[in-house]
Amino acid sequence: MNILLWHVHGSWTTSFVHGKHRYLVPVTPDRGPYGLGRARTYPWPDNAVEVTPQDLARADVDLVILQRPEEFDLAGEWLGRRVGRDVPAIYVEHNTPKGEVPNTRHPMADRDDLLLTHVTHFNELFWDNGGTRTTVVEHGVVAPAVEWTGELDRLAVVVNEPVRRWRVTGTDLLARFAAVAPLDVYGMKVAGLAAHLGLPEERLTSHDDVPQHAMHAELGRRRAYLHLCRWTSLGLSLVEAMTIGMPVVALATTEAVEAVPPAAGALSTRVDVLVEAARGLLDDPAAARRAGAAARTAARDRYGLERFLADWDRLLEEEVCASR
Repeated sequence: MNILLWHVHGSWTTSFVHGKHRYLVPVTPDRGPYGLGRARTYPWPDNAVEVTPQDLARADVDLVILQRPEEFDLAGEWLGRRVGRDVPAIYVEHNTPKGEVPNTRHPMADRDDLLLTHVTHFNELFWDNGGTRTTVVEHGVVAPAVEWTGELDRLAVVVNEPVRRWRVTGTDLLARFAAVAPLDVYGMKVAGLAAHLGLPEERLTSHDDVPQHAMHAELGRRRAYLHLCRWTSLGLSLVEAMTIGMPVVALATTEAVEAVPPAAGALSTRVDVLVEAARGLLDDPAAARRAGAAARTAARDRYGLERFLADWDRLLEEEVCASR
């Protein structure tokens, strides 16, 4: 199939374009939010092809993947066809609802011209989808090419914009864990985080926008992975850390309760329990290794790339066949 989709969420798109189809990824001269083109920080397969809006007017497109409400009209304009009528459409919702949860109405609610696909069962449950057809295709990740060693008595965190997002990402909780062990925080706009938390740099070191392969290598050297998000869909960095073989200390919120088995480390809504669990993993490397092995098995079984692509292939074929 020829599938049109925008490059919106880097890790998810990286997994998606590893399938057997031809992926048409819009590119514009400014490489802005609606024309980012191919990834530049991670190698994508050759079947992910950049196309301009002008190209799309003549392109053979079998299906459109939408990820933002405005893409519905944009796709129709660029293709010169009615999205959802002339060409089938699937809307992928990556995020938890915002606002008056659990009464937040999805922007694609009560539509009969697309399939609304959530990336977690939690999201499907908490969004008000109205009468729109829904399904869930859980995440799948390209397994990082590193293995956990846990040689450093430090804790790792991956988070984007921790100062702006603050309580959403559990940034306010980091200081309690920095009292147990030094933290390494990776992500976008993490520079200066220690100062915002009133911590010395030796207790929290920021690593701003590190390339993914280099970040994975560094994560694997830390003793455990901290996942402190209060309200997120399911951070793919958490799944990637588990795939590496990192033991996990995580808040039992949203989809984390499904993704992280008890044997993989610690999962709780009590921060004091998680602090003590982190301390235990630092004091007992053998226990950390056992937990990491359980995390790796769970992540590779549930969030493996082959399962993800097979689920998507079935869904794509059903939608295209139904439209014909």
